[in-house]
Amino acid sequence: MIKKINFLFVTLFGIGKIDKIPGSIASLITTIFLFFLFHILKISPNFVLTFVIIIFFISLYAVNIFIKDFDNKDPKEVVIDEFIGQSIPICLYEIAHEGTKETSQVLTFYFLMFILFRIFDIAKPYPVSYYDKNFKNSFGVIMDDVAAGLYVVAVLVLYMVITT
Repeated sequence: MIKKINFLFVTLFGIGKIDKIPGSIASLITTIFLFFLFHILKISPNFVLTFVIIIFFISLYAVNIFIKDFDNKDPKEVVIDEFIGQSIPICLYEIAHEGTKETSQVLTFYFLMFILFRIFDIAKPYPVSYYDKNFKNSFGVIMDDVAAGLYVVAVLVLYMVITT
């Protein structure tokens, strides 16, 4: 029972078992899910960010349990890291822009955050690549996506500074 719950957690309810591009699908579903939380249910971004931080710490343990018998220490089935990494820029965007926003502007930024996160997660510029190559455990699995998410934040902050 515990093993099944852990499987559902690290694969984001089985999304990681999808044959083609499970990481991109997990990121897209995360983006849509967060839009729903923030703009339909009107849940506080501070609350969601706190939840993501809790998920981060639980993931460190859960992913280690899941990958212990794998030769590949970053199997494609594990997509909870995409949830965490994709959530970081979206939550920080919502915190920085709390209040009423044009839906078209929000959708544009969500789309950009999704695309940028996928680019950084796949291309793995330093330090994303550092975590991916040097930590063959849950820390490496998760931190490369956290670093990719922080790259997205840096790009968006730079964009906002330049355009305002």
